[in-house]
Amino acid sequence: MSYKILSLGDSASFPGAHPLLDKAERDGDVALVLGNRVPEALERLGKRDGYRAVVVELDMECLGVYTGESRGEEGSNMLGFARFRLGSDPASNLIELVRQPATPQAAIDAARRVFESAGLQVAVCKDVPGRILNRLIRPYYNAALRRLDEGLASAADMDITLKLGLGYPEGPIGLLERTGLDRHYDVTQTLWEAYGDPGYVPARRAQIAKQRALVEAQVQAWTERDDEIADD
Repeated sequence: MSYKILSLGDSASFPGAHPLLDKAERDGDVALVLGNRVPEALERLGKRDGYRAVVVELDMECLGVYTGESRGEEGSNMLGFARFRLGSDPASNLIELVRQPATPQAAIDAARRVFESAGLQVAVCKDVPGRILNRLIRPYYNAALRRLDEGLASAADMDITLKLGLGYPEGPIGLLERTGLDRHYDVTQTLWEAYGDPGYVPARRAQIAKQRALVEAQVQAWTERDDEIADD
């Protein structure tokens, strides 16, 4: 399956070298839109009905933001995708391929073949905010953070319990600290706003981490401004 890539802006899914990028051609049966400037990229792509599939990179948003929605019957040759990445960790080998109710199976199959040809694993999901993994794991991480606040056990004891008791390679507290509690806040806040499920409400420690990140960014901005003034 031949494919072309149109990349505009920063790509969270493919920020660096990858076989998927290496195998792209000037023209192809499938168009992949990478980066966070999807509307502009679609404008440049032009007519989309000549491709077997047009696949756009998503963050937490729905594909319907770019295609529109109508009566639960929407669907075309445009799909979305997100390569799962936990915070600051490298992107995983999982592609969550986003379809709509009436997306043709031929378009789904074409998009799947493109990703699988580059050694990626594909899971197809409905067009909902957050997709599969975030909706499954974020309440678990929130619960672990809340039990830490309640004093159920120390962070070290909670992590070792999950690792030894359930065979997890890494405990939830250490994992979130390593990959970024502030990013966990961003994801859970989006899910909370979308679904109103209490399990998604960002845990207190995630809220503090986000506030601290904002303060540090402001301090950095002040420092850079003062340096510019000093240079003048």
